Amino acid sequence: MSTFDSIEVDITVELGATTMPIHHLLRMGRGAVIELDAIETDLMKIYANKTLVAFGEVKIDDGHLSVEVVEKAHKKV
Repeated sequence: MSTFDSIEVDITVELGATTMPIHHLLRMGRGAVIELDAIETDLMKIYANKTLVAFGEVKIDDGHLSVEVVEKAHKKV
């Protein structure tokens, strides 16, 4: 396994997405809410080096937030 110890993987978890003009973003202050195109029951997308690899759900355990992988992403042909 030591061969893999030096390999870095950038993991990104996407809760949802939206599109908005930059001037709206620049006017937002602390506590502003950005509405996303997802609902609370939607699975989150998990990316490894910008490639979709899985879907997951938010888990809260003893005050700690985590993401549980529930489904592997299927490769498109």
